[in-house]
Amino acid sequence: MPINLASKKILVVEDQAIMRETIKHILGSFGARFIVEAENGINAITAMRIDRFDIVLCDYNLLRGKNGQQVLEEARHLKLLPVNAIFIMVTCEQSQDMVLSAIDNKPDDYLIKPFNRQQLLNRIEKCYARKTYLACIENEIEKGNLYQAIHHCEQLLQQDDKKMRLQLLKLHAELAIKVGDLKTAEAIYQNILAERELPWARLGLGIVAFFLGYCEQAITAFQELIKQYPVMLEAYDWLVRAYESAGNGEHAVISLSSAVTLSPLSILRQKKLAILADKTQNLVVAKKAYTAAIKLGKNSIHGSSADYSGLANVYLKSHAVSEALKILSELNQQSQNDPEAKLRAALLENEIHRAKSNKALAQQAYEKMFKLHEQFNKHASKDLRLEIARVFYLNGNGELCDEILNDLIKTNIDDKPFIKDIVAMCNAVIGENHAETLIQRIKKELVDINNKGVGLFQDGNIKGALAVFEQAVAKMPDNQTIILNMIKIIIHDLKTSKSGPDKIISAQSYINKAIQIGIPHHQINSLQAELDAIQYQNNQ
Repeated sequence: MPINLASKKILVVEDQAIMRETIKHILGSFGARFIVEAENGINAITAMRIDRFDIVLCDYNLLRGKNGQQVLEEARHLKLLPVNAIFIMVTCEQSQDMVLSAIDNKPDDYLIKPFNRQQLLNRIEKCYARKTYLACIENEIEKGNLYQAIHHCEQLLQQDDKKMRLQLLKLHAELAIKVGDLKTAEAIYQNILAERELPWARLGLGIVAFFLGYCEQAITAFQELIKQYPVMLEAYDWLVRAYESAGNGEHAVISLSSAVTLSPLSILRQKKLAILADKTQNLVVAKKAYTAAIKLGKNSIHGSSADYSGLANVYLKSHAVSEALKILSELNQQSQNDPEAKLRAALLENEIHRAKSNKALAQQAYEKMFKLHEQFNKHASKDLRLEIARVFYLNGNGELCDEILNDLIKTNIDDKPFIKDIVAMCNAVIGENHAETLIQRIKKELVDINNKGVGLFQDGNIKGALAVFEQAVAKMPDNQTIILNMIKIIIHDLKTSKSGPDKIISAQSYINKAIQIGIPHHQINSLQAELDAIQYQNNQ
Protein backbone atom coordinates (compact mmCIF):
# COMPACT_ATOMS: atom_id res chain seq x y z
CA MET A 1 0.00 0.00 0.00
CA PRO A 2 1.53 3.38 -1.01
CA ILE A 3 2.29 5.66 1.91
CA ASN A 4 2.48 9.44 1.88
CA LEU A 5 5.70 10.06 3.80
CA ALA A 6 5.23 13.84 3.56
CA SER A 7 2.51 13.58 6.22
CA LYS A 8 4.48 11.28 8.56
CA LYS A 9 6.72 12.10 11.51
CA ILE A 10 9.85 9.96 11.30
CA LEU A 11 12.56 9.29 13.90
CA VAL A 12 15.94 7.95 12.72
CA VAL A 13 18.02 6.45 15.55
CA GLU A 14 21.58 5.78 14.34
CA ASP A 15 24.96 6.42 15.98
CA GLN A 16 26.87 6.86 12.71
CA ALA A 17 26.39 10.35 11.23
CA ILE A 18 27.02 9.18 7.64
CA MET A 19 24.37 6.45 7.93
CA ARG A 20 21.88 8.93 9.45
CA GLU A 21 22.41 11.26 6.51
CA THR A 22 22.02 8.39 4.04
CA ILE A 23 18.71 7.28 5.58
CA LYS A 24 17.46 10.89 5.72
CA HIS A 25 18.39 11.36 2.06
CA ILE A 26 16.51 8.19 1.04
CA LEU A 27 13.44 9.20 3.03
CA GLY A 28 13.59 12.72 1.60
CA SER A 29 13.67 11.32 -1.93
CA PHE A 30 10.32 9.66 -1.15
CA GLY A 31 8.80 12.93 0.03
CA ALA A 32 9.48 12.77 3.79
CA ARG A 33 9.58 16.24 5.34
CA PHE A 34 9.48 15.77 9.11
CA ILE A 35 12.58 13.77 10.11
CA VAL A 36 14.15 13.85 13.58
CA GLU A 37 17.60 12.39 14.29
CA ALA A 38 18.87 10.69 17.45
CA GLU A 39 22.43 9.43 17.80
CA ASN A 40 21.79 7.28 20.89
CA GLY A 41 19.03 5.54 22.82
CA ILE A 42 18.59 8.24 25.47
CA ASN A 43 18.05 10.91 22.81
CA ALA A 44 15.64 8.58 21.01
CA ILE A 45 13.48 8.16 24.13
CA THR A 46 13.62 11.93 24.77
CA ALA A 47 12.46 12.59 21.20
CA MET A 48 9.57 10.11 21.60
CA ARG A 49 8.52 11.82 24.83
CA ILE A 50 8.29 15.13 22.94
CA ASP A 51 6.70 13.92 19.68
CA ARG A 52 4.42 11.07 18.61
CA PHE A 53 6.24 9.48 15.67
CA ASP A 54 4.56 7.52 12.90
CA ILE A 55 7.75 5.72 11.89
CA VAL A 56 10.88 4.86 13.91
CA LEU A 57 13.96 3.46 12.17
CA CYS A 58 16.31 2.33 14.93
CA ASP A 59 19.77 0.80 14.68
CA TYR A 60 20.25 -2.24 16.92
CA ASN A 61 23.92 -1.64 17.71
CA LEU A 62 24.04 1.81 19.26
CA LEU A 63 27.56 2.17 20.61
CA ARG A 64 26.79 4.06 23.83
CA GLY A 65 24.06 3.28 26.34
CA LYS A 66 20.83 1.62 25.22
CA ASN A 67 20.76 -0.65 22.21
CA GLY A 68 17.84 -0.76 19.78
CA GLN A 69 16.16 -3.57 21.70
CA GLN A 70 16.21 -1.50 24.90
CA VAL A 71 14.87 1.55 23.06
CA LEU A 72 11.91 -0.51 21.83
CA GLU A 73 11.34 -2.02 25.30
CA GLU A 74 11.26 1.40 26.93
CA ALA A 75 9.12 3.02 24.24
CA ARG A 76 6.51 0.30 24.61
CA HIS A 77 6.67 0.19 28.40
CA LEU A 78 6.13 3.97 28.62
CA LYS A 79 3.57 3.90 25.78
CA LEU A 80 5.56 6.39 23.73
CA LEU A 81 4.63 4.77 20.42
CA PRO A 82 1.16 5.41 18.96
CA VAL A 83 -0.83 2.23 18.29
CA ASN A 84 -0.36 2.50 14.53
CA ALA A 85 3.31 3.54 14.64
CA ILE A 86 5.85 1.51 12.69
CA PHE A 87 9.09 0.46 14.46
CA ILE A 88 11.74 -1.06 12.18
CA MET A 89 14.98 -2.41 13.67
CA VAL A 90 18.05 -1.81 11.50
CA THR A 91 21.20 -3.92 11.94
CA CYS A 92 24.35 -5.00 10.21
CA GLU A 93 24.44 -8.24 12.22
CA GLN A 94 22.70 -11.53 11.59
CA SER A 95 23.94 -13.32 14.71
CA GLN A 96 21.56 -15.61 16.57
CA ASP A 97 21.62 -13.35 19.65
CA MET A 98 20.48 -10.35 17.59
CA VAL A 99 17.89 -12.22 15.54
CA LEU A 100 16.33 -13.89 18.59
CA SER A 101 16.42 -10.60 20.47
CA ALA A 102 14.53 -8.96 17.60
CA ILE A 103 11.98 -11.78 17.57
CA ASP A 104 11.61 -11.51 21.35
CA ASN A 105 10.74 -7.82 21.25
CA LYS A 106 8.62 -8.06 18.10
CA PRO A 107 9.48 -4.92 16.13
CA ASP A 108 7.21 -4.45 13.14
CA ASP A 109 10.09 -5.51 10.90
CA TYR A 110 13.85 -5.44 10.72
CA LEU A 111 16.23 -4.46 7.95
CA ILE A 112 19.77 -5.74 7.36
CA LYS A 113 22.50 -3.29 6.34
CA PRO A 114 23.44 -2.52 3.64
CA PHE A 115 20.03 -1.86 2.08
CA ASN A 116 18.91 0.22 -0.89
CA ARG A 117 16.18 2.83 -1.16
CA GLN A 118 13.63 0.42 -2.60
CA GLN A 119 14.16 -2.15 0.18
CA LEU A 120 13.57 0.54 2.81
CA LEU A 121 10.42 1.79 1.10
CA ASN A 122 9.12 -1.78 0.65
CA ARG A 123 9.55 -2.48 4.38
CA ILE A 124 7.78 0.73 5.39
CA GLU A 125 4.90 0.17 2.94
CA LYS A 126 4.47 -3.46 4.01
CA CYS A 127 4.27 -2.47 7.68
CA TYR A 128 1.99 0.45 6.87
CA ALA A 129 -0.42 -1.78 4.94
CA ARG A 130 -0.59 -4.28 7.80
CA LYS A 131 -0.99 -1.62 10.48
CA THR A 132 -3.70 0.18 8.51
CA TYR A 133 -5.62 -3.03 7.89
CA LEU A 134 -5.52 -4.06 11.56
CA ALA A 135 -5.98 -0.54 13.00
CA CYS A 136 -9.57 -1.09 14.14
CA ILE A 137 -8.49 -4.18 16.12
CA GLU A 138 -5.30 -2.70 17.57
CA ASN A 139 -7.07 0.48 18.70
CA GLU A 140 -9.56 -1.57 20.74
CA ILE A 141 -6.77 -3.73 22.19
CA GLU A 142 -4.93 -0.58 23.26
CA LYS A 143 -8.06 0.60 25.11
CA GLY A 144 -8.49 -2.82 26.75
CA ASN A 145 -11.73 -3.47 24.84
CA LEU A 146 -10.91 -7.06 23.92
CA TYR A 147 -14.44 -8.16 23.05
CA GLN A 148 -14.77 -5.27 20.62
CA ALA A 149 -11.39 -6.23 19.14
CA ILE A 150 -12.70 -9.77 18.61
CA HIS A 151 -15.80 -8.37 16.93
CA HIS A 152 -13.63 -6.41 14.48
CA CYS A 153 -11.57 -9.55 13.85
CA GLU A 154 -14.71 -11.48 12.94
CA GLN A 155 -15.90 -8.69 10.65
CA LEU A 156 -12.60 -8.61 8.76
CA LEU A 157 -12.56 -12.40 8.44
CA GLN A 158 -15.94 -12.22 6.75
CA GLN A 159 -14.35 -10.11 4.00
CA ASP A 160 -12.25 -13.19 3.12
CA ASP A 161 -8.97 -11.42 2.38
CA LYS A 162 -6.74 -14.38 1.53
CA LYS A 163 -3.50 -12.53 2.30
CA MET A 164 -4.60 -11.49 5.79
CA ARG A 165 -6.67 -14.56 6.73
CA LEU A 166 -4.01 -16.44 8.73
CA GLN A 167 -2.86 -13.33 10.55
CA LEU A 168 -6.47 -12.51 11.48
CA LEU A 169 -7.12 -16.06 12.67
CA LYS A 170 -3.95 -15.99 14.79
CA LEU A 171 -4.98 -12.67 16.32
CA HIS A 172 -8.55 -13.90 16.86
CA ALA A 173 -7.32 -17.00 18.69
CA GLU A 174 -4.91 -14.99 20.87
CA LEU A 175 -7.69 -12.58 21.83
CA ALA A 176 -10.00 -15.50 22.60
CA ILE A 177 -7.39 -16.87 25.01
CA LYS A 178 -7.02 -13.45 26.66
CA VAL A 179 -10.75 -13.26 27.41
CA GLY A 180 -10.81 -16.93 28.48
CA ASP A 181 -12.83 -18.23 25.52
CA LEU A 182 -10.72 -21.37 25.25
CA LYS A 183 -13.19 -23.35 23.14
CA THR A 184 -13.10 -20.76 20.37
CA ALA A 185 -9.30 -20.56 20.48
CA GLU A 186 -8.97 -24.35 20.38
CA ALA A 187 -11.35 -24.61 17.39
CA ILE A 188 -9.39 -21.96 15.46
CA TYR A 189 -6.05 -23.69 16.06
CA GLN A 190 -7.42 -27.13 15.17
CA ASN A 191 -8.96 -25.81 11.94
CA ILE A 192 -5.67 -24.20 10.95
CA LEU A 193 -3.69 -27.38 11.68
CA ALA A 194 -6.16 -29.39 9.61
CA GLU A 195 -5.13 -27.22 6.65
CA ARG A 196 -1.38 -26.99 7.28
CA GLU A 197 1.21 -27.48 10.00
CA LEU A 198 2.06 -24.11 11.56
CA PRO A 199 4.16 -23.91 14.76
CA TRP A 200 2.20 -20.98 16.23
CA ALA A 201 -1.05 -22.97 15.92
CA ARG A 202 0.57 -25.97 17.60
CA LEU A 203 1.84 -23.65 20.34
CA GLY A 204 -1.68 -22.25 20.70
CA LEU A 205 -3.12 -25.70 21.38
CA GLY A 206 -0.51 -26.19 24.11
CA ILE A 207 -1.49 -22.85 25.66
CA VAL A 208 -5.17 -23.83 25.58
CA ALA A 209 -4.32 -27.13 27.33
CA PHE A 210 -2.34 -25.19 29.96
CA PHE A 211 -5.26 -22.86 30.75
CA LEU A 212 -7.66 -25.80 30.86
CA GLY A 213 -5.46 -27.25 33.61
CA TYR A 214 -4.03 -30.12 31.56
CA CYS A 215 -0.43 -29.45 32.57
CA GLU A 216 1.06 -32.75 31.43
CA GLN A 217 -0.61 -32.42 28.02
CA ALA A 218 0.70 -28.85 27.74
CA ILE A 219 4.22 -29.90 28.79
CA THR A 220 4.28 -32.62 26.12
CA ALA A 221 3.05 -30.17 23.47
CA PHE A 222 5.71 -27.59 24.30
CA GLN A 223 8.47 -30.23 24.46
CA GLU A 224 7.53 -31.52 21.01
CA LEU A 225 7.58 -28.00 19.61
CA ILE A 226 11.06 -27.38 21.02
CA LYS A 227 12.31 -30.62 19.44
CA GLN A 228 11.02 -29.48 16.04
CA TYR A 229 11.87 -25.78 16.45
CA PRO A 230 14.84 -25.51 18.86
CA VAL A 231 14.92 -21.70 18.82
CA MET A 232 11.19 -21.13 19.39
CA LEU A 233 11.53 -19.06 22.56
CA GLU A 234 7.79 -18.79 23.23
CA ALA A 235 7.63 -22.58 23.53
CA TYR A 236 10.35 -22.49 26.22
CA ASP A 237 8.52 -19.73 28.12
CA TRP A 238 5.25 -21.66 28.13
CA LEU A 239 7.03 -24.88 29.07
CA VAL A 240 8.45 -23.06 32.08
CA ARG A 241 4.97 -21.85 33.08
CA ALA A 242 3.60 -25.37 32.74
CA TYR A 243 6.39 -26.85 34.87
CA GLU A 244 5.80 -24.16 37.51
CA SER A 245 2.08 -24.89 37.54
CA ALA A 246 2.83 -28.59 37.96
CA GLY A 247 5.09 -27.78 40.92
CA ASN A 248 8.27 -28.86 39.14
CA GLY A 249 10.59 -25.94 39.80
CA GLU A 250 13.79 -27.80 38.91
CA HIS A 251 12.59 -28.64 35.39
CA ALA A 252 11.36 -25.05 35.01
CA VAL A 253 14.87 -23.78 35.80
CA ILE A 254 16.45 -26.20 33.29
CA SER A 255 14.05 -25.14 30.52
CA LEU A 256 14.46 -21.43 31.23
CA SER A 257 18.24 -21.83 31.33
CA SER A 258 18.06 -23.28 27.81
CA ALA A 259 16.06 -20.27 26.62
CA VAL A 260 18.52 -17.85 28.25
CA THR A 261 21.43 -19.63 26.56
CA LEU A 262 19.73 -19.06 23.20
CA SER A 263 18.80 -15.43 23.89
CA PRO A 264 20.96 -14.05 26.73
CA LEU A 265 20.03 -10.41 26.07
CA SER A 266 16.46 -10.67 27.36
CA ILE A 267 16.50 -9.00 30.78
CA LEU A 268 13.00 -10.18 31.71
CA ARG A 269 13.94 -13.80 31.05
CA GLN A 270 17.16 -13.42 33.06
CA LYS A 271 15.18 -11.93 35.97
CA LYS A 272 12.65 -14.77 35.82
CA LEU A 273 15.45 -17.36 35.79
CA ALA A 274 17.16 -15.70 38.76
CA ILE A 275 13.98 -15.77 40.87
CA LEU A 276 13.12 -19.36 39.90
CA ALA A 277 16.64 -20.62 40.54
CA ASP A 278 16.73 -18.79 43.88
CA LYS A 279 13.45 -20.43 44.95
CA THR A 280 14.76 -23.90 44.05
CA GLN A 281 18.07 -23.23 45.86
CA ASN A 282 20.05 -23.43 42.62
CA LEU A 283 22.32 -20.66 43.79
CA VAL A 284 24.90 -21.00 41.00
CA VAL A 285 22.28 -20.37 38.30
CA ALA A 286 20.60 -17.67 40.40
CA LYS A 287 23.89 -15.81 40.86
CA LYS A 288 24.67 -15.90 37.15
CA ALA A 289 21.16 -14.76 36.14
CA TYR A 290 20.98 -11.94 38.72
CA THR A 291 24.41 -10.74 37.56
CA ALA A 292 23.25 -10.74 33.94
CA ALA A 293 20.03 -8.91 34.87
CA ILE A 294 22.01 -6.21 36.70
CA LYS A 295 24.33 -5.73 33.72
CA LEU A 296 21.45 -5.57 31.23
CA GLY A 297 19.44 -3.39 33.60
CA LYS A 298 21.93 -0.52 33.52
CA ASN A 299 20.44 0.55 30.18
CA SER A 300 17.00 -1.04 30.43
CA ILE A 301 13.66 0.26 31.68
CA HIS A 302 13.29 -3.14 33.36
CA GLY A 303 16.41 -2.73 35.50
CA SER A 304 15.47 -2.98 39.17
CA SER A 305 16.83 -2.67 42.68
CA ALA A 306 15.30 -6.13 43.24
CA ASP A 307 18.08 -7.63 41.10
CA TYR A 308 20.74 -6.19 43.40
CA SER A 309 19.04 -7.35 46.58
CA GLY A 310 18.35 -10.74 44.99
CA LEU A 311 22.02 -11.24 44.14
CA ALA A 312 23.13 -10.04 47.58
CA ASN A 313 20.76 -12.51 49.26
CA VAL A 314 22.17 -15.32 47.10
CA TYR A 315 25.63 -14.38 48.38
CA LEU A 316 24.30 -14.42 51.96
CA LYS A 317 22.85 -17.89 51.42
CA SER A 318 26.31 -18.93 50.18
CA HIS A 319 27.88 -17.33 53.30
CA ALA A 320 29.76 -14.84 51.09
CA VAL A 321 29.04 -11.82 53.31
CA SER A 322 31.81 -9.66 51.86
CA GLU A 323 30.38 -10.11 48.35
CA ALA A 324 26.92 -9.18 49.65
CA LEU A 325 28.42 -5.99 51.12
CA LYS A 326 29.83 -5.06 47.69
CA ILE A 327 26.37 -5.46 46.15
CA LEU A 328 24.89 -3.34 48.98
CA SER A 329 27.39 -0.60 48.10
CA GLU A 330 26.31 -0.76 44.44
CA LEU A 331 22.65 -0.68 45.46
CA ASN A 332 23.19 2.39 47.64
CA GLN A 333 24.70 4.17 44.64
CA GLN A 334 21.58 3.32 42.61
CA SER A 335 19.09 4.35 45.30
CA GLN A 336 19.52 8.14 45.41
CA ASN A 337 16.14 8.96 43.83
CA ASP A 338 14.43 5.59 44.18
CA PRO A 339 12.39 5.02 47.36
CA GLU A 340 12.02 1.27 46.67
CA ALA A 341 15.77 0.92 46.21
CA LYS A 342 16.32 2.70 49.55
CA LEU A 343 13.94 0.28 51.25
CA ARG A 344 15.68 -2.71 49.67
CA ALA A 345 19.08 -1.36 50.69
CA ALA A 346 17.94 -0.95 54.32
CA LEU A 347 16.49 -4.48 54.34
CA LEU A 348 19.67 -5.87 52.87
CA GLU A 349 21.83 -3.98 55.34
CA ASN A 350 19.78 -5.46 58.18
CA GLU A 351 20.20 -8.99 56.77
CA ILE A 352 23.96 -8.57 56.30
CA HIS A 353 24.58 -7.29 59.82
CA ARG A 354 22.35 -10.02 61.26
CA ALA A 355 24.46 -12.56 59.35
CA LYS A 356 27.61 -10.97 60.84
CA SER A 357 25.98 -11.02 64.32
CA ASN A 358 26.44 -7.26 64.57
CA LYS A 359 23.29 -6.43 66.56
CA ALA A 360 23.89 -2.70 66.88
CA LEU A 361 24.35 -2.11 63.14
CA ALA A 362 21.47 -4.49 62.35
CA GLN A 363 19.24 -2.42 64.66
CA GLN A 364 20.31 0.82 62.97
CA ALA A 365 19.44 -0.65 59.57
CA TYR A 366 16.10 -1.88 60.95
CA GLU A 367 15.23 1.59 62.26
CA LYS A 368 16.14 3.09 58.89
CA MET A 369 13.90 0.55 57.16
CA PHE A 370 11.07 1.29 59.64
CA LYS A 371 11.16 5.03 58.82
CA LEU A 372 11.26 4.36 55.09
CA HIS A 373 8.34 1.95 55.42
CA GLU A 374 6.31 4.58 57.26
CA GLN A 375 7.16 7.06 54.51
CA PHE A 376 6.51 4.95 51.42
CA ASN A 377 4.37 2.08 52.75
CA LYS A 378 2.03 0.83 50.00
CA HIS A 379 4.03 2.39 47.17
CA ALA A 380 6.44 -0.56 47.40
CA SER A 381 5.94 -3.64 45.23
CA LYS A 382 4.09 -6.58 46.75
CA ASP A 383 7.16 -8.83 46.88
CA LEU A 384 9.10 -6.13 48.74
CA ARG A 385 6.24 -5.60 51.20
CA LEU A 386 6.19 -9.34 51.90
CA GLU A 387 9.92 -9.19 52.61
CA ILE A 388 9.33 -6.19 54.91
CA ALA A 389 6.67 -8.16 56.79
CA ARG A 390 9.18 -10.99 57.30
CA VAL A 391 11.83 -8.61 58.67
CA PHE A 392 9.31 -6.96 61.01
CA TYR A 393 8.44 -10.37 62.45
CA LEU A 394 12.10 -11.34 62.87
CA ASN A 395 12.67 -8.08 64.72
CA GLY A 396 9.81 -8.73 67.14
CA ASN A 397 7.12 -6.59 65.53
CA GLY A 398 4.48 -9.24 64.84
CA GLU A 399 1.64 -6.72 64.91
CA LEU A 400 3.05 -4.67 62.03
CA CYS A 401 3.92 -7.88 60.18
CA ASP A 402 0.28 -9.02 60.36
CA GLU A 403 -0.94 -5.58 59.31
CA ILE A 404 1.09 -5.86 56.08
CA LEU A 405 0.11 -9.49 55.53
CA ASN A 406 -3.59 -8.67 55.96
CA ASP A 407 -3.37 -5.91 53.38
CA LEU A 408 -1.38 -8.08 50.94
CA ILE A 409 -3.88 -10.94 51.24
CA LYS A 410 -6.87 -8.60 50.77
CA THR A 411 -5.35 -6.98 47.72
CA ASN A 412 -4.10 -10.19 46.12
CA ILE A 413 -6.59 -12.82 47.31
CA ASP A 414 -7.16 -14.13 43.75
CA ASP A 415 -3.44 -14.14 42.87
CA LYS A 416 -2.80 -17.80 43.71
CA PRO A 417 0.99 -17.84 43.09
CA PHE A 418 1.51 -14.81 45.34
CA ILE A 419 -0.78 -16.19 48.07
CA LYS A 420 1.34 -19.33 47.87
CA ASP A 421 4.45 -17.16 48.46
CA ILE A 422 2.78 -15.61 51.52
CA VAL A 423 1.95 -19.05 52.91
CA ALA A 424 5.52 -20.26 52.27
CA MET A 425 7.02 -17.25 54.05
CA CYS A 426 4.72 -17.63 57.05
CA ASN A 427 5.34 -21.38 57.30
CA ALA A 428 9.11 -20.86 57.19
CA VAL A 429 9.36 -17.88 59.55
CA ILE A 430 6.21 -17.52 61.70
CA GLY A 431 4.70 -20.97 61.90
CA GLU A 432 2.34 -23.28 60.06
CA ASN A 433 -1.32 -22.25 59.74
CA HIS A 434 -0.56 -18.59 60.50
CA ALA A 435 -1.17 -17.51 56.90
CA GLU A 436 -4.17 -19.81 56.56
CA THR A 437 -5.79 -18.23 59.64
CA LEU A 438 -5.33 -14.74 58.15
CA ILE A 439 -6.62 -15.90 54.74
CA GLN A 440 -9.77 -17.46 56.19
CA ARG A 441 -10.48 -14.34 58.26
CA ILE A 442 -10.13 -12.12 55.18
CA LYS A 443 -12.27 -14.43 53.06
CA LYS A 444 -15.03 -14.15 55.68
CA GLU A 445 -14.66 -10.36 55.62
CA LEU A 446 -15.01 -10.43 51.82
CA VAL A 447 -18.11 -12.60 52.07
CA ASP A 448 -19.64 -10.16 54.57
CA ILE A 449 -18.92 -7.16 52.31
CA ASN A 450 -20.31 -8.98 49.30
CA ASN A 451 -23.43 -10.06 51.17
CA LYS A 452 -24.02 -6.50 52.38
CA GLY A 453 -23.74 -5.09 48.84
CA VAL A 454 -25.90 -7.82 47.31
CA GLY A 455 -28.46 -7.38 50.08
CA LEU A 456 -28.77 -3.65 49.37
CA PHE A 457 -29.11 -4.42 45.67
CA GLN A 458 -31.87 -6.97 46.27
CA ASP A 459 -33.70 -4.43 48.45
CA GLY A 460 -33.65 -2.01 45.52
CA ASN A 461 -31.04 0.29 47.05
CA ILE A 462 -28.83 0.51 43.96
CA LYS A 463 -27.02 3.65 45.12
CA GLY A 464 -26.17 2.03 48.46
CA ALA A 465 -25.01 -1.19 46.82
CA LEU A 466 -22.75 0.72 44.43
CA ALA A 467 -21.27 2.68 47.34
CA VAL A 468 -20.44 -0.56 49.21
CA PHE A 469 -18.74 -2.12 46.19
CA GLU A 470 -16.92 1.10 45.27
CA GLN A 471 -15.39 1.18 48.77
CA ALA A 472 -14.51 -2.50 48.47
CA VAL A 473 -12.86 -1.99 45.04
CA ALA A 474 -10.78 0.86 46.48
CA LYS A 475 -9.43 -1.51 49.14
CA MET A 476 -9.29 -4.68 47.00
CA PRO A 477 -8.93 -3.60 43.35
CA ASP A 478 -8.22 -7.10 42.05
CA ASN A 479 -10.91 -9.09 43.86
CA GLN A 480 -12.85 -11.08 41.27
CA THR A 481 -16.15 -11.45 43.16
CA ILE A 482 -16.37 -7.74 43.98
CA ILE A 483 -15.50 -6.65 40.43
CA LEU A 484 -18.06 -9.07 38.96
CA ASN A 485 -20.86 -7.87 41.24
CA MET A 486 -19.92 -4.26 40.54
CA ILE A 487 -20.39 -4.88 36.79
CA LYS A 488 -23.75 -6.60 37.32
CA ILE A 489 -25.10 -3.74 39.45
CA ILE A 490 -23.90 -1.02 37.02
CA ILE A 491 -25.51 -2.83 34.08
CA HIS A 492 -28.75 -3.26 36.04
CA ASP A 493 -28.62 0.45 36.84
CA LEU A 494 -28.11 1.22 33.13
CA LYS A 495 -31.15 -0.87 32.23
CA THR A 496 -33.47 0.58 34.84
CA SER A 497 -32.45 4.23 34.86
CA LYS A 498 -31.20 6.84 32.46
CA SER A 499 -27.96 5.53 30.98
CA GLY A 500 -25.42 8.28 30.55
CA PRO A 501 -22.06 7.84 28.80
CA ASP A 502 -20.17 7.97 32.11
CA LYS A 503 -21.99 4.89 33.40
CA ILE A 504 -21.33 3.01 30.16
CA ILE A 505 -17.63 3.93 30.26
CA SER A 506 -17.49 2.80 33.90
CA ALA A 507 -19.12 -0.55 33.09
CA GLN A 508 -16.73 -1.13 30.19
CA SER A 509 -13.69 -0.27 32.29
CA TYR A 510 -14.76 -2.80 34.93
CA ILE A 511 -15.32 -5.46 32.24
CA ASN A 512 -11.82 -4.76 30.92
CA LYS A 513 -10.52 -5.06 34.47
CA ALA A 514 -12.39 -8.36 34.88
CA ILE A 515 -10.62 -9.79 31.83
CA GLN A 516 -7.27 -8.54 33.13
CA ILE A 517 -7.65 -10.26 36.53
CA GLY A 518 -8.80 -13.55 35.00
CA ILE A 519 -12.56 -13.72 35.60
CA PRO A 520 -13.80 -16.62 33.39
CA HIS A 521 -15.16 -15.88 29.93
CA HIS A 522 -18.56 -17.46 30.61
CA GLN A 523 -19.12 -14.97 33.43
CA ILE A 524 -18.08 -11.90 31.43
CA ASN A 525 -19.31 -12.63 27.92
CA SER A 526 -23.01 -12.25 28.70
CA LEU A 527 -22.37 -9.01 30.61
CA GLN A 528 -20.43 -7.58 27.66
CA ALA A 529 -23.32 -8.56 25.37
CA GLU A 530 -25.79 -6.75 27.65
CA LEU A 531 -23.62 -3.64 27.71
CA ASP A 532 -23.25 -3.74 23.90
CA ALA A 533 -27.04 -3.96 23.57
CA ILE A 534 -27.50 -0.92 25.83
CA GLN A 535 -24.96 1.07 23.77
CA TYR A 536 -26.63 0.00 20.52
CA GLN A 537 -30.04 1.06 21.83
CA ASN A 538 -28.66 4.43 22.93
CA ASN A 539 -27.18 5.04 19.48
CA GLN A 540 -30.46 4.41 17.66
